[in-house]
Amino acid sequence: MKSRVLKLAERVVERADRDHPADSVLRLELKGRHGLDPSETTDVARSVFCYFRWKGWLKEDQPLHERIAQATSLARRFSDEPKSFTDDDLVTHAVPGWISRELSLTPAFARALQTEPTLWLRSRPGQGRQLTEQLGKCRSFGSGPLADTLAYSGSEDLFLTPEFHRGEFEVQDISSQAVGLFCAPSPGETWWDACAGEGGKLLHLSDLMSNKGLIWASDRAEWRLRRLKRRAARARVFNYRAVLWDGGARLPTKGKFDGVLVDAPCTGTGTWQRNPHARWALLPSDLEEMKKIQIELLTNAAKAVKPGGKLIYSVCSLVRSETAEVVHGFQGPNPDFNALRIKNPLTDRETSSDTISLWPQDFGGNGMFIAGWVRSQGAGP
Repeated sequence: MKSRVLKLAERVVERADRDHPADSVLRLELKGRHGLDPSETTDVARSVFCYFRWKGWLKEDQPLHERIAQATSLARRFSDEPKSFTDDDLVTHAVPGWISRELSLTPAFARALQTEPTLWLRSRPGQGRQLTEQLGKCRSFGSGPLADTLAYSGSEDLFLTPEFHRGEFEVQDISSQAVGLFCAPSPGETWWDACAGEGGKLLHLSDLMSNKGLIWASDRAEWRLRRLKRRAARARVFNYRAVLWDGGARLPTKGKFDGVLVDAPCTGTGTWQRNPHARWALLPSDLEEMKKIQIELLTNAAKAVKPGGKLIYSVCSLVRSETAEVVHGFQGPNPDFNALRIKNPLTDRETSSDTISLWPQDFGGNGMFIAGWVRSQGAGP
């Protein structure tokens, strides 16, 4: 007889498709718990993610429960003996073959995708060491601002901790934190987080600004802005205004900003380590559609940058269509925006180009692309 863990994992896998991402289906299925204890809940999630992470090795004609069991076995083997998988084997099976036309599909990248993701935290400024002592099982990524970037290796449900409810930290990937550091806002400035979503990057911008100045937050979905409001209240962030914006030419405010962040919607190829189901749901045609949306968002949001202000573009994607091609598509028609050269925030080293690509194998976080421009001082309104 199948265990209830395996039955529920099969249920999630069967229901997951392009319109119903596996992580969303999993959350809904686990909401009622189905009588599972916490360890069984963890096993269900691990089984589902193992299945999609190792899907390229599985035979579709096998019964689903056998494929899930094989995927779990492959994950254990990779954890215990990573060198038992050849580079060619990983590059061939870890992702769909067509993606090699869009990014550099190296053995190091493929190995990173098959590795369990790191859980990253961002403590309040200057509180990294104290939070490490409180939570335990944490290590700091670096010094200075990066001392507040922590990798958590424990098993506790952090969302239930008193530290979380007191707003002492956020669960935020290191690459997302790099975006905020790249923006480098100053206290007292006015910024616009144009695609704010549920507010992860906005909360970081506010901390970097010492909760001073003003941040406009916009999104096309009202339910995301409602969640942003709850998160901001818990984090004690009050220097923001939230407003709906559909990404069109009509902007939510006539004001001009010291900085505008366009953390654009994307295909999420940079999250394939953390979200393996997305590897198999993406189609090549999706890339061109997203590129058009991203260029349109950048073009419209750029109108709100004051002369001398910064425009920052970021996506958790590494494919050329959503990175270099978007930069080219925006830069040509907007000559009053000059490329912003800045240090890589995770290495503190000058970059050799006008853009930054953060790869999972280099920093242990999501893949992320960042580009920035400064508007010419003589630019018109």
